[in-house]
Amino acid sequence: MIPYLRTRLRIGHQTIAYPGGPARFPERYRGRPALDPARCGAGCAACAEVCPTEAVLGAGGPDLRIDLGRCTFCGLCQEACPEGAVAFTRDYRLSMRGREELLARGDAPLLARAVDEKARRLFGRSLKLRQVSAAGCNGCEAELNAAGNIQFDLSRFGIQFVASPRHADGLVVTGPISENMRTALRKTWEATPAPRLLVAVGACAISGGPFAGSPVCAGGLDAVAPDLGVPVDLYVPGCPPHPVTVLDGLLRLLGRVEGDQLRLASTGILEAEPTVG
Repeated sequence: MIPYLRTRLRIGHQTIAYPGGPARFPERYRGRPALDPARCGAGCAACAEVCPTEAVLGAGGPDLRIDLGRCTFCGLCQEACPEGAVAFTRDYRLSMRGREELLARGDAPLLARAVDEKARRLFGRSLKLRQVSAAGCNGCEAELNAAGNIQFDLSRFGIQFVASPRHADGLVVTGPISENMRTALRKTWEATPAPRLLVAVGACAISGGPFAGSPVCAGGLDAVAPDLGVPVDLYVPGCPPHPVTVLDGLLRLLGRVEGDQLRLASTGILEAEPTVG
């Protein structure tokens, strides 16, 4: 027993400080891209040509954009750009409420808006989610699983993944929605009691990712949302998204984080200003 106690003391506290302090990322981490269209060479499309998912739009002109819903954050566009107009930052705040908001430009990033007051009262202190892998590669699924470990500890905010949709407040969908999973996803959604939330995690679930255009995939959750009869409530970009990006998006959706501050669910008090990076 003594060796175990010594090891535990040596390891110390493992849970990240977010949102009460900076999150930890590996050196290779790529977050929100910073774009400088003024540095684009006229007619240069090198960044767009190497993008595997056609996420780079308006290359070589003042309307340079990156669709975060398609982006795999591979970094090839940054490497290919001879003028340095594209650079990936360490900003993990990527989640958005609307699909059109995922178009990253050279301006300040948008931050995900919270649901209405009624939904915040229902879900703000206890959110149970059922995860559905609709033909995912297990990358996003692994990061969602990691979000619950001691490093990120999603449950300290009252957010947990459950085994049955009948016990859930919403669905978290990963993967490009294969035709074989389309019916299963619809039935899972129907088994989730209303009111409920719908969250798309990862490039595949948002746009189809590398599988966009495949005849056996729907091409993202928006393509099947009419079958479910609801819009998507939150988009979490990435390939796969980092657990902190997932955590940040869910907390903003619930109104628990406003701007860069944590709002305590019990008091409504704002506290802590985390550092991005």
